Amino acid sequence: MLAESFQTTEVDRPFRPFHIVLAGALLLAAVGAVYRDVVPSWVTDLWTDPNYSHGLLVPAVSVWLAYQRRDELLALAPKPALSAIVLIAFALLLFAAGGLAAELFTTRLSMVVLLCGLVAFILGYGYLRVLALAIGFLLFMVPLPTVVFNAIAFPLQLLASQFAIAVLHALGMPALGEGNVIMLPNTSLEVAEACSGLRSLISLGATSFLIAAVSLRRPVARLALVLLSVPVAVLMNAVRVSGTGILAYHFGPSVAEGFFHGFSGWLIFLAALASLGMLAALLRRLEA
Repeated sequence: MLAESFQTTEVDRPFRPFHIVLAGALLLAAVGAVYRDVVPSWVTDLWTDPNYSHGLLVPAVSVWLAYQRRDELLALAPKPALSAIVLIAFALLLFAAGGLAAELFTTRLSMVVLLCGLVAFILGYGYLRVLALAIGFLLFMVPLPTVVFNAIAFPLQLLASQFAIAVLHALGMPALGEGNVIMLPNTSLEVAEACSGLRSLISLGATSFLIAAVSLRRPVARLALVLLSVPVAVLMNAVRVSGTGILAYHFGPSVAEGFFHGFSGWLIFLAALASLGMLAALLRRLEA
């Protein structure tokens, strides 16, 4: 009798959609107030920095990825997780640390972490698991710190120049290398930061993430495709620099500038995309 009385008096209060909308609106207003100075400069950097111009498209693609999981989202029942307050606190700690150190990367990264915390806090961890890929894709709109960018770019410049010199020697063309400079009998070519391949590496990494999310099912296969985008991007850029060196040897330094320079970049990027497509098809077969 006591057990029956307990069962009849215990009432679970449903978490209504109104509660979700209200809580979400209040939290978004708070986020807007905290990040009011972060977002405008972020958008400006994405607009003006050619290395991250793809970042302007990232939010739209992220929303599209979330929309693709709409059936799974609609099948879930909201279960707000109070423990997610720890994730929110960590995001705000990152924001504070970035502000004190004047480090834009940390403050911007904190916004993505905060989004994860808000989803779990308002809707539950089930929603966060379903939206993990969509939210994770937002990381591609966070520019790397300048120190990290330069630390990666210069070794890539050296690698591309050394690869090009090896190709020129294999084809019987005299060439010497001094750092990131390729010296030919009729001219010298500098593999500048813009030719390091880091720009295409970042863009190709974002593209591989998207292809993996759409076409592959298993996390291991998805991770494999994203990781494979690194050697593909590096190799394709080295091929581009080699081609520029060959043409400069035969036709002079003018082929390394202007229209050819831009056109070769797009051509190599399309070749890299085709390579990723073939790798994705191979991984999809292995999944079957």
